[in-house]
Amino acid sequence: MLGKLIKVEDLRTVWKHEALDFTKWLSKSENLALLGDEIGIEMNLIEREASIGNFSVDILAEEENTGRKIIIENQLEITDHDHLGKLITYASGYDAEIIIWVVKEVREEHRQAIDWLNEHTDEKLNFFIVKLELWRIDDSPCAVKFQVVSRPNDWTKSIRQSTIKSNLTETKLLQLEFWKQFKEFVTAKGTTLKLRKALPQNWYDMSYGVSGANIVLTINTQSKLIGCEIYMPDSKELFHSLWDKRSYEWV
Repeated sequence: MLGKLIKVEDLRTVWKHEALDFTKWLSKSENLALLGDEIGIEMNLIEREASIGNFSVDILAEEENTGRKIIIENQLEITDHDHLGKLITYASGYDAEIIIWVVKEVREEHRQAIDWLNEHTDEKLNFFIVKLELWRIDDSPCAVKFQVVSRPNDWTKSIRQSTIKSNLTETKLLQLEFWKQFKEFVTAKGTTLKLRKALPQNWYDMSYGVSGANIVLTINTQSKLIGCEIYMPDSKELFHSLWDKRSYEWV
């Protein structure tokens, strides 16, 4: 016989006070590990309620093995402008590279704001919104579920443990520098292409406003070749539409 899975709507049935109860709970190593597993990083606590001027960030942590600073701001309610402003204040104060906003509910305007920050801020910055939920089976104790709502576009394609630049091979460093300069060049020229962050790999993909397809650039450092293709994983109609418009003229 199977039990019934029930969502606990009121988070404050478990954590009465945001700072005194939830932040204290989340700062424990086993609970930071739960959050880290959902995002894809390993975190170590530095300080709870770490001061920054007249304010204090809920949790200041660092990524294991890299030492990148992490700030976590908690909100047991729906997102608001006040907490969004705090995130940016804390990130600048601690020069954090990973910024996490743990919330009960997400307003669409704030999700769009976090997506915008990921697209337009320095490449080393990574913003996340993580939704917090409580579930139980029948009358069992509650269980926590974290769900990432917003993250950097290229996060899932990057290595789980971020590699320090000094540990990259000469080829990877060359690839990283190539894509950085490519992005700077295209941005300076003005473009409608949706450019992603540069990564130390032999390919770079970008959206050009057509659903179901994207542009993929490749570099081969050994053969000294550069490639450009349109990738369409599952769209025969789009392929034939482009094929009919093909040109044999060479420049």
